[in-house]
Formats: sequence, structure tokens, C-alpha cells
Amino acid sequence: MPAQAFLPLVIPMKVEFINPFLQATKNVLETMCQTQVHPKKAVLKKDKITYGDVTGIIGMASSEVTGCMILSFSEKCIVNIVAKMLMEDPKDGIDDEIIDAVGELTNMICGGAKATLGKLNHKFDLATPTMITGKGVEIATLSESPTIVIPFDTEHGGFVIEANLAEK
Repeated sequence: MPAQAFLPLVIPMKVEFINPFLQATKNVLETMCQTQVHPKKAVLKKDKITYGDVTGIIGMASSEVTGCMILSFSEKCIVNIVAKMLMEDPKDGIDDEIIDAVGELTNMICGGAKATLGKLNHKFDLATPTMITGKGVEIATLSESPTIVIPFDTEHGGFVIEANLAEK
């Protein structure tokens, strides 16, 4: 992951909005995909460019909060995660099945985060995930608040979760 793509996290963010995404990511990938994930330090994103080769985006809105969650994988990482998830050999590259799997992972992670946030009295409606393939694609976010990036490492490479939530 290029260091220039992120800035150190220096602004106060509500941890209650970030931790549910971290916990849901670990839970989904470690249980559903038999993949150990190792979160790194959260950072502030300085641009609107996708991290990985395949990205899932899901909008989140409530009467008090709006924003989105973005899940973005390197090709090597997602090909191996999907292989473990489906108990198959890794594919040679990203295809429709891989893209669909990223959509499902985006739904599961965001759904897990939504459940945790609901227990904290933050009720959200979720949009249908939008999938993007290709590295370096620019994405506009629903909220003008800073986007927080949680990078993760796996034995097959990296991926990121991005949370962009702001109180209205």
C-alpha cells in the first residue's frame, strides 16, 4: 500500500463509528473466509482514489448520520479469499464470481457494522452495494466528512475498509 495515499489520523473521529467496521471485518473474513486478518493503524484518506483492484461501496443513511463504507481488495488478496470462502482453487484473476463475492462481503461486513451501531442507537438504512473494478478509480462520497481508512494485511496481501460517516 503506497504510503503517500494516506495521512496520519490527526483529527478526532467518533470511535463508535469506526470500531464496528473493524470488528465486522475481522468476524466476516475470519469465520466465513477462513482468512486471518491483521488490522493496521487507521489513517485519514487524503484523496478519493480506490485502493485495490476490486471495490465494493455501500451507502448508509439515517435521520442523524449519512455516509458510506468502502471495501477494496488487491487482486491477489481477493482471489485467495474467495478461494477459501468457496473451498476451491484460486482463480487466475478477477471475474464475475470474484466481483459478486466482493459484493457479498461488502453486504456482510456493513450488515455486521450496522447491527453493532444499532445497539448504540444508530439505526441505518443500507443501499445495494455498487461494485467497481480497476485500480485508481475516483469515488465521490455522500458525506463531506473525512474518510477513515483501516488497512488490513492477510497472508495473500492487503485490503482496506473505508468509513465515511458524518452526523447531519
